[in-house]
Amino acid sequence: MNNLENKPIYPGLQIPAEFLVGRKLRELRNKKGYSLRALADQSGLNVNTLSLIENGKSSPSVSTLQQLALTLGVSISTFFESEPTKKSVVFTPANNRPKAAFGSTQMQNLGKDLHENAVQPFVVTLNPGMGSGEQMIVHTGFEFVFCLMGTIRYKIEQDEYILNAGDSLVFEANLPHCWENISLDNAEILLILYPSDEREEPGGRHFSLAYMKKEITMKIAAITEDGKTISQHFGRAPYYLVLTIEEGKIIEREMRDKMGHNHFKSQEHEHAEEAHGAGHGMDSDSHNKHISMAEAIADCKVLLCGGMGMGAYESMRRLNIQPVVTVIRDIDDATQAFIDGKLIDHTELLH
Repeated sequence: MNNLENKPIYPGLQIPAEFLVGRKLRELRNKKGYSLRALADQSGLNVNTLSLIENGKSSPSVSTLQQLALTLGVSISTFFESEPTKKSVVFTPANNRPKAAFGSTQMQNLGKDLHENAVQPFVVTLNPGMGSGEQMIVHTGFEFVFCLMGTIRYKIEQDEYILNAGDSLVFEANLPHCWENISLDNAEILLILYPSDEREEPGGRHFSLAYMKKEITMKIAAITEDGKTISQHFGRAPYYLVLTIEEGKIIEREMRDKMGHNHFKSQEHEHAEEAHGAGHGMDSDSHNKHISMAEAIADCKVLLCGGMGMGAYESMRRLNIQPVVTVIRDIDDATQAFIDGKLIDHTELLH
């Protein structure tokens, strides 16, 4: 056994680590809607072990935290992060703006930790041709944009607006919209969102991976039998074709073996008894199988498939792999549609 397995991993914390981790685990579990028993079933951990952790009476090992992080869809570091104090006043010095990068796009948050996220102000710097993506965005509340430099094209429904330095735009954010830098140089905008739903993530959908994929080097997997077409059955397909995307282009292809139903035949009778009443593919045994099937594409962000069960779909999402059920059969065509922001996720085809 690796010595790291039982080694304390909480040096330097000001409060006992077991209390911090336990409190964070309970918070994440409640946020995800799991009971203690349900989390134990989904993670494969003992319910008594989880209870001891949550009550600060046990320090989990690295492997235990990995299992919990995987089940809850978070990184291990999340267990050691304390909640920021919500502020009524936020002062942000020009030389100390909280920054985040999405590929080449940089976002500076001018209202970090503001109470209830009622106002979400950002300074956004864009390389030429970069923006929110071609797919139209819809979110709650209102949106205000002020062009600081360069030229930005905003499309709202069927209308286009060209913003140069000093120009501004304000509109109802439920109107489908998108934007991009059409300058030959970098552009910069002041973007202020006023969401009507306080649960909406800061930045809304403008800065999600789905809308920044053109800028990011990422890997996409497609279930396949021949390396050319997308299989219609996730469980039976024997291979993944993994495509590396860089700046909107396929730069590398790799065929990988994929575990399928045939690997689990010896467990079918046991699985059938446990799954009774759990819903198709939604029980803990099925989730563990889906984890095994996804190990080969743990470095991928997206999985393209032609058909999939609801259980497998939810398992992939929990593993931070975004499944997309598509009617496009050619892998290259489906990948290009994804890059272009035109690939539709046909969740009505889930079974």
